[in-house]
Amino acid sequence: MISFAIPEFATWEGKIFVGVLGFSWATYMWEEYLAYRQRRVYREKKEPPVELKDIMEKDSYDKARAYSIDKSNFGLISGAFDQVVGTGVMVFGGYSALWAISGKVAEWLGFPASGEIPQTVVFVGLRSLLSTLINLPWSVYFTFWVEQKHGFNKQTPGFFIKDTLKKFIVTQVISAPVVSSLVYIIKVGGDYFFIYLWGFTTAVMLFLMTIYPSCIAPLFDKYTPLPEGDLRTKIEALAKQIDFPLTKLYVVEGSKRSAHSNAYFYGFFKNKRIVLYDTLLEDYTPLNEDNSESEKEEVKEKKTGCSTEEVLAVLGHELGHWKLNHVLKGIIIFQVNLFLVFSVFGSLYKYSPLYRAFSFTQSQPAFIGLIIVMQYVFAPYNEILQFLLTMFSRHNEFQADKFARELGFSEKLKMALIKLNEDNLGFPVYDPLYSAWHHSHPPILERIRALEAKAKED
Repeated sequence: MISFAIPEFATWEGKIFVGVLGFSWATYMWEEYLAYRQRRVYREKKEPPVELKDIMEKDSYDKARAYSIDKSNFGLISGAFDQVVGTGVMVFGGYSALWAISGKVAEWLGFPASGEIPQTVVFVGLRSLLSTLINLPWSVYFTFWVEQKHGFNKQTPGFFIKDTLKKFIVTQVISAPVVSSLVYIIKVGGDYFFIYLWGFTTAVMLFLMTIYPSCIAPLFDKYTPLPEGDLRTKIEALAKQIDFPLTKLYVVEGSKRSAHSNAYFYGFFKNKRIVLYDTLLEDYTPLNEDNSESEKEEVKEKKTGCSTEEVLAVLGHELGHWKLNHVLKGIIIFQVNLFLVFSVFGSLYKYSPLYRAFSFTQSQPAFIGLIIVMQYVFAPYNEILQFLLTMFSRHNEFQADKFARELGFSEKLKMALIKLNEDNLGFPVYDPLYSAWHHSHPPILERIRALEAKAKED
């Protein structure tokens, strides 16, 4: 029998319940306060600041402001919905109810009633299915109303449905063996299972990082080698200049999904690859070919994406992350933190009040314990850690900008930042507290000021 009653406050499980729920609402209110501060900026800053007069046209500023307001309003409503759902899961014993249903489904599939591993796999699958279905209307609205309204969405309904199904299937195919292995290690690993758990998780992460670009990502987007030409030649020369071991250079057809742009590198040791979104490349993206006849003249003057030299400046920044070991430092921080979390889990996963706080009175499933510890027990710590990681990321971004500047790309990087900010309708003015808490990448004005300050020093 599953109990849906809220635990007695005087008991340990009651105190845990109140603490978890209270912190959840405190975090939500803090986030809403920050969002309110930023929405006030959107409302009040109707005219571009004087310092933006040579950076952003009034028309682009108005479009960015309208886009940001729509995203903020969407976040306000969807965030409230998520908070209510999360509270309902806690109050009405959602996890224990889904766990019981998962057991019945596993039995129906022919697995023994005492089999925790198949029940956990079914639980993860059902939880993912419910999450997908609950979030689907929000995703549809954001994609086909907010993004469509502001010219970013390039997906058809058919593409969207197929993409959603593929993501769900691929996620289940990957998660089933991983979750099974996690539960098995917890059950048979003894007192120091958390060490084996950490080692296994690290191996899986590195494996997925290795195969994702070549095996998983192509399931969703088309990757083709960058054609021979001026851009390819200059990128290869840039890689050689800084000893970046470039082996392959791809363009991903991001324009079928969105008008947003990006670039990144991946790979281990001497096997590095660079991926450029077609929307980043002024002379490559179909976005500059899809305009109506009335827009052709304007496109000649103002194209989407960056020129060859500006793309090189963007890559100079990205390769700066590699040269300065930012990726490696991030992986090390992640692994140290993961070991800490698993160590605490090793001490708490048999602590009955944790499970009773989530309405588990008859059993203590290992994977449920992992969720409780990682998502709820560590919630205050995670908030502090995320803020520190945001600060760390901002510091890295300034360092990468400095690296690109030292390669001689200061002016071109500045122009690229301005273009990409306009292409992505990035609003350039932010509340300082909101920005400090949320922006892992410094706002464009801060980055431009830093570049200009360094240029004056030189």
